[in-house]
Amino acid sequence: RAQSERNWRSMMQLKLRGKLGLSYLLLVLGFLLSCVVPTSNGLDLRMGLLKVGVPKSWDDSKKHLGYIRNAGVRQFVSTFNRVKDLKGDELLWGDEIEYGIFKVDADSKKVRLSLRAKEIMDELNRKESNYSQIAEGCNWVPEYGAWMVEATPNRPYTGYTTDLLRVERNMRLRRKRIKTVIQEDEIAPTVSAFPMLGALGDDGTVPPTKVGGPQTLSEYIGDGVINPHPRFGTLTANIRQRRGSKVNIRVPLFRDVDTPEFKNFALPHSGADGCCGSDAQQLWRYGKGDASQEEHGTDFVVVGCSKSSKDEEVEDMGDVITMKKWLVNVECDGCRGLFYRSAPNVIVPDADWPRNGDIVVGHEIPNVPGWIRLQNGYYLPMASDEGDVQFLHQVSTRTEPNNSEMKRIGSSTPLFRAAETDELSSLLTQGIALAVKDKEVTRDDKAIGVDGSGAAGNVATLTEPKSDAVAPTGGGTSGGRSHSNGSSSSTDGDSKDVGRSAESVRAAVHMDAMAFGMGCCCLQITFQAKDVDESRYIYDQLAVMAPIMMALTASTPILKGRLLDTDARWGIISESVDCRTPAERGRDDPNSPYEQYNAEGRRRLYKSRYDSISTFIYQGHVMPNGTSKVGMNNRVVNMYNDIPLPIDEEKYQELRGAGLDPALAQHVAHLFIRDPLVIFDGAVEEVDDETQTEHFESIQSTNWQTVRWKPPPPRNSPNDPHIGWRTEFRSMEMQLTDFENSAFTVFIVLLTRVILTFDLNLYIPISRVDANMQRAHSRNAAAKGKFFFRRHMAPLEAGDDGYGVKYASMFSRAANGRVDDDIAQHNESDEVDEDGVSQQRKMFPNAIGSSEENSFEEMTMAEIMTGKGDYFPGLIPLVRAYLDHINCDTNTMNRISQYLDLIEKRSTGELITPATWMRNYVRNHPEYKSDSHLSDSIAFDLLNTCKDIGEGTVHVDDLLGDVKIDPITTEGAYETKLDSKRVQNKRILELLQRYTARSEFSGAL
Repeated sequence: RAQSERNWRSMMQLKLRGKLGLSYLLLVLGFLLSCVVPTSNGLDLRMGLLKVGVPKSWDDSKKHLGYIRNAGVRQFVSTFNRVKDLKGDELLWGDEIEYGIFKVDADSKKVRLSLRAKEIMDELNRKESNYSQIAEGCNWVPEYGAWMVEATPNRPYTGYTTDLLRVERNMRLRRKRIKTVIQEDEIAPTVSAFPMLGALGDDGTVPPTKVGGPQTLSEYIGDGVINPHPRFGTLTANIRQRRGSKVNIRVPLFRDVDTPEFKNFALPHSGADGCCGSDAQQLWRYGKGDASQEEHGTDFVVVGCSKSSKDEEVEDMGDVITMKKWLVNVECDGCRGLFYRSAPNVIVPDADWPRNGDIVVGHEIPNVPGWIRLQNGYYLPMASDEGDVQFLHQVSTRTEPNNSEMKRIGSSTPLFRAAETDELSSLLTQGIALAVKDKEVTRDDKAIGVDGSGAAGNVATLTEPKSDAVAPTGGGTSGGRSHSNGSSSSTDGDSKDVGRSAESVRAAVHMDAMAFGMGCCCLQITFQAKDVDESRYIYDQLAVMAPIMMALTASTPILKGRLLDTDARWGIISESVDCRTPAERGRDDPNSPYEQYNAEGRRRLYKSRYDSISTFIYQGHVMPNGTSKVGMNNRVVNMYNDIPLPIDEEKYQELRGAGLDPALAQHVAHLFIRDPLVIFDGAVEEVDDETQTEHFESIQSTNWQTVRWKPPPPRNSPNDPHIGWRTEFRSMEMQLTDFENSAFTVFIVLLTRVILTFDLNLYIPISRVDANMQRAHSRNAAAKGKFFFRRHMAPLEAGDDGYGVKYASMFSRAANGRVDDDIAQHNESDEVDEDGVSQQRKMFPNAIGSSEENSFEEMTMAEIMTGKGDYFPGLIPLVRAYLDHINCDTNTMNRISQYLDLIEKRSTGELITPATWMRNYVRNHPEYKSDSHLSDSIAFDLLNTCKDIGEGTVHVDDLLGDVKIDPITTEGAYETKLDSKRVQNKRILELLQRYTARSEFSGAL
């Protein structure tokens, strides 16, 4: 346990480094010598001893961008080769909570930012050092805003149930301790954003700061709100300079009865919710608003609608970002399929390869005609070198494989019953199709020879396609204008085809500086995994959960003194750090190329560097039955990574050459499409690539995604503590109470254990994860929204319904009272290796079995959390089952049950999110004028009430139900020492007088 504490201290140091990037990594020698000092528990980072390096200007940094990108990959490869075989690490984890410090004036009823964060942090850390011998403590680190402080536990939580109760105790301790150092007219509620940021002009802070400045050039806030550490101001300026303009944040404004911006807007035919009406969610497609700004200016934004599952994929000018599908059909005698290529014309003979009849997903490579890049990291030629033999045929995006061999090698338990297969003639586009001679395809392995002759023999002559089955040119069924049922959506689309109206245009709240986003607070969790494979698997599973948990914890309905028509912060932060050039955003860019930028600043980048993930990184490598098959160690599935994944091709080849598998190589190559943002003097070529990771972290730590995969840091001496492979979960919003923050923290921790212990599979296509992220921003998404989620989290069991093989959920036996029934078929995937990892998990996400189109569906939040039908048990019942399985102690179980009840009631709408409560609070305030504006006094009352709720002096039934928060005061913030220092006689007598009635003592005074 002592070793765990030492490891955690270093982990928190590295967490700090990850958040602040180079500033705490590339400091001068004096920092390295002074900031790390011995303590009774190992090494510690004393923030007060930081000696700051000098960051380079952006112009001076440009010449080093290429070197740092190249060195970063070298450093990663060196680290990976050194630690890739680490196994057996125990579960260690921790949370982070960020606090904003606000100055309140009771006389004028005004609230402002208190720019004392560094002073407060230093005092808190001084007190921590005085009580370092106490087991339970806190660690305080700086954040972006000069009014913000981040806090973590000073030692890790471990993998025991009793530590689940430590979370709330430590969060309450942090709140107590911060209360001891703030002034009487300061408050520190756990809210996601300061509601008046940018709305108060020069009078928005204490001390006052003038609006504008060379770092932000903002029209709304001053540079003085930024943390004084030079890292933050440089980061702010460099993002703006690389982008070529100020950041551009436009969030839909909430439409109330008298909101002046909507005065000239006709009420949409379906009411205030516009095109979406009451049966769908309005979508703010953050990061994709350039076209609407060009058409409507900064005061308006074009929204979409979740009524169509495709609307989330379309940009304002119809820039469809879904992938294309191709049917593999090598039209030559005896040909069974294609070898993968690691690069155009470089065959990979040891990788499992697509057979005739398979469907592959990818995109054509710009400037390399005749080749497509697949989303599993490989390449395929579209035709033979001479062009006389066609290998790949573009098909509709709804097409699924028609290849029995693929089903045979994919899994012995397909994910669901295969639908009737369309004729191939109905699948192809561009006037070319294939017909099938024999539509019957048996699942019996004997029907397909080991040489694959059965697969190729099904393909015959060319015919014309059926017109109603052909996907629209340039995007298949995506785009929100053409749907699988043939209907057409009028809710969204290209401005050239659909005139903009009040149905899709909304008034917007405009913001223009990084502080609007990075000034938001959040709740994050970091886990140490058993090994590299487990860390990658948990990364993928939590990526699916990220939008779900963001919607459940939504708490950002107000910014810049206005009510927003969104509930979550993520898109605001995403746009606040969007450093993409116009060309990278898909716009005309007269200033490109940029000689020293990555890909000269012209590579199309579909997302900001702060966004949801774009690729899964786990790569299964075991066949069903544990059988060995050539190439399966490199087998990856195309199905889930279904959006374009820009990568640095040169870095990808370098990583593959260094032995990384395709999934991980393309993840790292995707990170390295970005440029480093802050470079310090004396820390470029001076950094040793074999022993340090500063340049890798300069890229990695500024790819702010919903989950982050974190390799072990280097150990610079044998005495340095060991830290393993980690995964960070980053999407959740701040809650008003420590009870709520603890509930969601503990739930995520338990969910990771459920996924690993029960071998669950949450994979859905990345495009649906992105769709969920957009939906999660929508107003009241937790109660009203629907999200894509996997229907069958465990392999299905085979049966017979009289019409052939039918597959049913394993969980249905529990729902139907058939727990003791024999399993319909033996599944060798239950076998585990020496590390306790099952064959089943090692196959994920490769256990296709059959078509994946029906492996997910839209579910309400209540269905995701509590269950749906007899096939989906719900996440909360699974967590309860896990706690029963491990025989969780009664004391812990009682509190966790309250946590789970809170989450369940919030998912059903019985309890509301902080975002809904805040919006309701404002709209019901006696001074609110139904105009979407917050006055000073409304903001004052709101933040003070938030503080009181967090401290347990005010109870709100709609937020907490029957759970009462024990009041939090400064009492007990620090341990009381049994002091033995000599006390003067007068003091002794004064003390005694309180506890005795004897007059002699009074007379002695």
